[in-house]
Amino acid sequence: MILTDKKILAAIEAGEIVIEPFRRECLGTNSYDVHLGKYFAVYLDRVLDAKKHNQVQMMELPEEGFVLQPGTLYLGVTEEYTETHNSVPFLEGKSSVGRLGIDIHATAGKGDVGFSNTWTLEISCVQPVRVYPGMPIGQLIYFALDGDVENYYNRKKNAKYNTRTDKPVESMMWKNF
Repeated sequence: MILTDKKILAAIEAGEIVIEPFRRECLGTNSYDVHLGKYFAVYLDRVLDAKKHNQVQMMELPEEGFVLQPGTLYLGVTEEYTETHNSVPFLEGKSSVGRLGIDIHATAGKGDVGFSNTWTLEISCVQPVRVYPGMPIGQLIYFALDGDVENYYNRKKNAKYNTRTDKPVESMMWKNF
């Protein structure tokens, strides 16, 4: 079951959902709009290796925007830091962003209960398009849980993305080997 605006607000008031900064005008009927942060990263190598720590080059998006190019994976980040303690967050692109030919996640649209961080975005595009820091980029949808949670993400010893950051985080797949 997807949480409505009233349920999201009640969960925020109860501390079950945290969104920083929270802007009431970003709350939709059953979602919350998130915005593109000011940092991007690109991998230094064209060929990536799942067993190795692939290095990235971090950059700050200028206020006048940055042109995304097809064929490049950009790691972006949300401005918003979020926590979810009693629901499952899903990140989806906004339809306006999709209509520009921008995908904001390759596979990682679902968060785990207990996830507490900004969201790294796996951004690609079908044609060159200029993006801006602070622009609406996606929406969080929250699904109600059915049952108790035994293993919250932020308490897992092997969780790879627990360190709070305002920058995108590259793949840590190499830690699985």
